[in-house]
Amino acid sequence: MSTTRASQAAPTGQYADVNGLHLYYEIHGSGRPLVLLHGGLGSGEMFGPILPILAAAHQVILPDLQGHGRTADIDRPIEAALMADDIAELIDQLGLDRPDVAGYSLGGGVAMHLAFKYPGTIRRLVAASANVRRDAIPAEMLAQQGQVSSEAAELMKDTPMYQLYHRVAPRPEDFGRLLDKIGASMAKDFDFSDEVRRLQVPTLVVAADADMAPPSHYVEVFKLLDGGLRDGGWMGEGRPKGGHALAILPGLTHYNLGASSLFARVTLDFLDG
Repeated sequence: MSTTRASQAAPTGQYADVNGLHLYYEIHGSGRPLVLLHGGLGSGEMFGPILPILAAAHQVILPDLQGHGRTADIDRPIEAALMADDIAELIDQLGLDRPDVAGYSLGGGVAMHLAFKYPGTIRRLVAASANVRRDAIPAEMLAQQGQVSSEAAELMKDTPMYQLYHRVAPRPEDFGRLLDKIGASMAKDFDFSDEVRRLQVPTLVVAADADMAPPSHYVEVFKLLDGGLRDGGWMGEGRPKGGHALAILPGLTHYNLGASSLFARVTLDFLDG
């Protein structure tokens, strides 16, 4: 990775050139760095309701992932593993010393791949609403995902995702292209169970109690991390040896978890507790 360092003086609205991508990011607050990764068809702005909570205790680095928000798309697929390379390069350019990383939905997948590929780069990981196997997603949801393509762009004009994209994207006309790439990405089968078993980074698995996959899936992910297999013990001696944890958040769905103050609180408790 490049050792060129981007300026940290300005609080918001900067760009870094990483892997052919002109990556937009913002920096808010001060303290131990926290890289915060948004969900698909969103941008860093989706964390607006909880950003003050997180930035009160941390320096929050808020990127817009490939083809999202203020980061223009490039000629490559939208894949979590490739975007993890982008975030690793951004961490290097900013000279961040083992930041914490939290990601939601697509961003949770990117965060997990960052931990898979660059375990020495980050201190702690929070993966929220990030599925480890495609077959954990119910069939009716997979059918909906199969309809995500440029043909749906016209139908989405009244949605917050479309309106945000058209307000901030460098090329608003690329929204259909983004839908095609997201649809193609979601159509691919995946199973990262083996990578999760080998995770070396202390990880908090987070999900809503009415998430895209059932709570049982996230319990299974916790079990892959040696969690939930025995009594924790009076002194916590039976907890996972890697410092992993699980949080199922009540009263939330896949679509509002990332803006929930409850998500912010469990994240801070795991990172700072």
